[in-house]
Amino acid sequence: MARRLITRFLDVNDIPALLQLESRQWDATQAADASTLHKRLQAHPDLCIGAFCARTDEALASLFLRPINEHDIRNARSWADCAGHDRSNTPGAPHGLFGISLTSISPQAGSAVFAFLWPHALKNGWRNGYLGSPIPGLKRALEEDPDLDVEVYARSLRGNLPRDPQLRYYHQMGFPEIIAVVPDYFPHAQSLDYGVLLRGTVPLSQFCPLWRLLPIGVLERVLGWIARRLESMHASPTGRRSRVLSRAKESMS
Repeated sequence: MARRLITRFLDVNDIPALLQLESRQWDATQAADASTLHKRLQAHPDLCIGAFCARTDEALASLFLRPINEHDIRNARSWADCAGHDRSNTPGAPHGLFGISLTSISPQAGSAVFAFLWPHALKNGWRNGYLGSPIPGLKRALEEDPDLDVEVYARSLRGNLPRDPQLRYYHQMGFPEIIAVVPDYFPHAQSLDYGVLLRGTVPLSQFCPLWRLLPIGVLERVLGWIARRLESMHASPTGRRSRVLSRAKESMS
């Protein structure tokens, strides 16, 4: 049975609950501390989203983002370069969002933060989304084939989907394009500290001039109707949602 969730923008009063969530999802080298969370909340309060259990107020998912340009993504040498809170090094207003961190202990809550983000991203004119993914199948793949090139592994497919399970997940969430494979990106044992920078497009962002004219409440209702129509049109006999619906309902890009 699905939990009843409250999904909303985060503020500094949520830091104790967020710290508990971080400790459940990440190890000590990966988890954000109170100071880091506070900086994220101060830097971009409109790009920090959380999903909470309506009954217990437990934090079940958090999503932190920052504005970024593709030039900065392509020149990044680590997660810290992408997640930094300073301004973009590229002149002009950024058109993309970088996912600093998605922390979730509930698939339902993880989907909820993206669903919450979608209308706000369109309302504010965001067109592209970027994230850095681990490649947890890499260590085992290299044990089986020590001569395997990491870039080749990251770009290899099984059928029409990425070979690596995490890249396959993000592909289905609407992030199909690999921008770069980066060594020493982030501490992650199974990925041998490699990361893959991915890009996706915010669904329906080609109509941004229209979305900006609509009040956010109206936009939320319009997108909810579109998502329901997509589910009706693209659901398979087994009940699996189509790639289109996955992008529309669960991905910001």
